[in-house]
Amino acid sequence: AHPSMGEAFTTTLSMIVVSELGDKTFFIAALLAMRHDRRAVFLGAAGALVAMTALSVGLGVVLPAIMPKEYTHWAAVALFVYFGGKLVWEALDMFRKGEGLGPSEELEQVEADLKGGDASKRLRDFRAVAAQALTMIFLAEWGDRSQISTIALAAAKDPLGVALGGSVGHCCCAGLAVLGGKYLATSISERLGVAAGGGVF
Repeated sequence: AHPSMGEAFTTTLSMIVVSELGDKTFFIAALLAMRHDRRAVFLGAAGALVAMTALSVGLGVVLPAIMPKEYTHWAAVALFVYFGGKLVWEALDMFRKGEGLGPSEELEQVEADLKGGDASKRLRDFRAVAAQALTMIFLAEWGDRSQISTIALAAAKDPLGVALGGSVGHCCCAGLAVLGGKYLATSISERLGVAAGGGVF
């Protein structure tokens, strides 16, 4: 493989895995899989995340055509420094306050959102479950830091490598969420996940 494509693939893959584990979309997939067919949830989740990756890479390819490559490169650097610094700062703040020892607050928020519908409204059909997972995860991912980072990476690095790395990373996270997301979410402390994310960025 071309070195720049390989670099784009590994950079995007590691960024996605660290930023998506314990993210809102991860919890949505994990909690849906606890109530519905896991295959349907994985299909919907992976479909939404791959579609979002393709859309983000498309935006990343279009941006350099509108703006000079130098500007998009420095915008990407600035975004990564910002997100990395923000996550490290959040982790340090959690350590100082003694917070984040347990699971993320996003888990509780997603659980509350999903409990909103009563049993008669819950979708049992395979296609309906897949469509529900796809819609919920696509909307939750819109404007997320991993989407913005994917756009920035596609603008600065090999777009095909970014698309493949992002898709593989998202599918791995969706698979983990569907198979054992609730266990992972409650076992890994929030501040550890935030600190790891900051380090990768």
